[in-house]
Amino acid sequence: MKSGTQDAIDAVLAVDRLVHEPARLAILTVLSGAELVEFGFLETVCRLSKGNLSSHLSKLEAAGLVAIHKSFRGKRPLTRAAITDTGREALQRYRRQIAALIDSGAPTNQEQD
Repeated sequence: MKSGTQDAIDAVLAVDRLVHEPARLAILTVLSGAELVEFGFLETVCRLSKGNLSSHLSKLEAAGLVAIHKSFRGKRPLTRAAITDTGREALQRYRRQIAALIDSGAPTNQEQD
């Protein structure tokens, strides 16, 4: 039988690393609250450079967690992103995993002192 500490470690290791990365978690969180979000808004609110945001969006798109919509506003290119159903499920699963970790009562450094 596993100890509570081992269960907590197993739970940490089971967390979706694609979603867990802070920039991607921020992107998914913003997208979960809107139908479509413009690239420039994501760049500002997530405090990412254009290149960094583009890289993270590409990884999320390749995994099927976001959809990228490209169009034009007048003559200017417009890139917008939306969370997919798969992305929404992944974010909800991640939130449940983190909540379970917090609620597991695993000892903290302060409790061990």
